[in-house]
Amino acid sequence: MELRQLRYFVTVAEEANFTRAAARLHLAQPGLSAQIRHLERELGQPLLDRSSRSVTLTPVGEAVLPLARAALDQVERITHTVDEFTGLLRGHVRVGLISGAAGEEIDIAQVLADFHRDHPQIGISLTEDTSESMHAAVRRGDLDIGVLSVSGDLDPGIGTETVYDSAIVAAVAAGAEGFGERITLAELCTHPLICLPSGTGLRGLLDNACAAADLVPDVAFEAAAPPLLIRLAAHELGVAVIPRVPADEAAQSGVRTLEIDPEMRGRLVLAWSTERPLSPAAKVLLGQLRIALARWKDPAPMLVEP
Repeated sequence: MELRQLRYFVTVAEEANFTRAAARLHLAQPGLSAQIRHLERELGQPLLDRSSRSVTLTPVGEAVLPLARAALDQVERITHTVDEFTGLLRGHVRVGLISGAAGEEIDIAQVLADFHRDHPQIGISLTEDTSESMHAAVRRGDLDIGVLSVSGDLDPGIGTETVYDSAIVAAVAAGAEGFGERITLAELCTHPLICLPSGTGLRGLLDNACAAADLVPDVAFEAAAPPLLIRLAAHELGVAVIPRVPADEAAQSGVRTLEIDPEMRGRLVLAWSTERPLSPAAKVLLGQLRIALARWKDPAPMLVEP
């Protein structure tokens, strides 16, 4: 029995699908299937039921899964303990960002460049995705560190540090008529809205607030980056729902902002798992990101997905 086979088994069990598990492990599906069958032959019992479209655990598989996870965690702890004792940094750090979080205001690229210069033997992978997807990836252990937006509390097993807290406002074309300085959520829902896509923190805030008030938002346009939302609003294609921006920046972009009643607030956070140990390399990078993000809190970064 090999540790990699246990890791393959756990991944297939979590994904309930060989194709998705192979993609997550960066393996060819036939090779993954062969390794699982080799493990099952060695144990003398089937671990997975392949009789339906969705792969499920057999009774033996259900009993083995928590033990396999525990074995992998213990091996990881041993490696981390030795690395910390010797002061050795090695391995790979996986970082996830929401779209727009690596701009000029939050120069994460500079932090990664500094880290790579100091520790060239450490591999770094960087991905952009929605907050919802990255929250799940941090929880699963597919990401070591995430910079994501939240509208409420995350799982107890995820640690966070707030980068900034922002009110959500509506943006309309500078010359748009019929708007005051504030707009109610009910009034907002009577206009075509320009918003971030589902899975983002800001969209979650809007959808949850509307559901609580028994309202249905009319989302006419979706875009992955707030600057594009503002440009669409400036062309009078609807009302954009965005993080608050300074009045002068809004004016330069051809829009003005309205306070939304009741207020909605979103947070940009640095997130990591507290249920599994971070590698020494991930701990060092997390510390550097916390220091850098603390510097960027004032002034607060603008135009990132909250």
